[in-house]
Amino acid sequence: MIPTEFDEIRPYLPEELPQIFEELIADPEFQAAMGYAFQGMPFENIAAVMRNSKSNLEFQKALVYPFIQGVLEKLSSGLTVSYENKDNMAKSLCISNHRDIIMDSAFLCIVFVNTVGNTVEIAIGDNLLIRPWIKKLVRVNRSFIVQRSASIREMLASSKRLSSYMHHTITEREQPIWLAQREGRAKDSNDRTQEGLIKMLSMYSGDDIIDALKVLNIAPTTISYEYDPCDYLKAKEFQQKRDNPEWKKAPQDDLINMKTGMFGYKGGIHYHIADCINDEIDAIDRNLGKNEKTAAVARIIDRHIHRNYKFWPINYYFYELLTGDTRYADKYTAEEKAKLDAYLQGQVAKVDLENRDDEFCHTKILEMYANPVINYIKATEE
Repeated sequence: MIPTEFDEIRPYLPEELPQIFEELIADPEFQAAMGYAFQGMPFENIAAVMRNSKSNLEFQKALVYPFIQGVLEKLSSGLTVSYENKDNMAKSLCISNHRDIIMDSAFLCIVFVNTVGNTVEIAIGDNLLIRPWIKKLVRVNRSFIVQRSASIREMLASSKRLSSYMHHTITEREQPIWLAQREGRAKDSNDRTQEGLIKMLSMYSGDDIIDALKVLNIAPTTISYEYDPCDYLKAKEFQQKRDNPEWKKAPQDDLINMKTGMFGYKGGIHYHIADCINDEIDAIDRNLGKNEKTAAVARIIDRHIHRNYKFWPINYYFYELLTGDTRYADKYTAEEKAKLDAYLQGQVAKVDLENRDDEFCHTKILEMYANPVINYIKATEE
């Protein structure tokens, strides 16, 4: 039922899975990755689970769901969820802030399985598909490909196809989707929706951008982690870019971030899924130009994301250290302050640069935890 024009980017269909499973099972790199992820579980058992899965959702429930639940049990203090309209979730486009390359969408799938019995389709950039087995695995896992490596000449057609695919998925298949609000993670946690993303979402239609976006049932989604295992890696990258504006990440850097984000301790995790924002989009002045309408939609999404953060002592205390504002001094104890001071020093010490700038890295890590508080204050005082 999915048009052939989407064959290059869509998830694998159930009838395609047996061949893809066999290709993955025979891949030594995939075997090694599964051995690391499922320590103590014979690979023959993993292969048997895959071969017994007749659909993508069966594969996710049989293999991916238990793995993510194990991550939650071992590497977090729990996942909590709040939502505003459960009925709309089942056919929504969840646009969220972006903290972790893999776990943002993985935990959202857990939320959806537990809430509506389904998982979301996941938008993933082709820059992350650095090994053949990774590309196969994510397409088994209900991911569709965002072609960021296309040439400038090809980008327009690629973006229009992506927009059409998401429209088809939401309206024809009533399948929920997860999409980050920007390309790449907001490494300083200053979450802002890229206006180009909003324009892309409307490209499937020649209608007014407001009418085109309303069809997609956009539900702003806020992701909050108590601890970001990659905070020191992000600080390192900020310094590398500061010291050398031409510096670019290597594929190996993404792999390190994926592994650290997946297997690092996250503390508390909270997801808030807002109701569909169609009424707010519909209230935008139709006489505005396209750019002004796009900016207005981005502001609506940002406002919902910012208002629905969940905070822990680390957010409030690092906000005070960064800004000097003591309004939240009652949100943490002296014992917690001492613990967080030690955490901050320890994370800075992990930045493995010969010319590490401790003060700079210190400030960058403070920003990662304080910026959501800053944005929350602004959004709730509007």
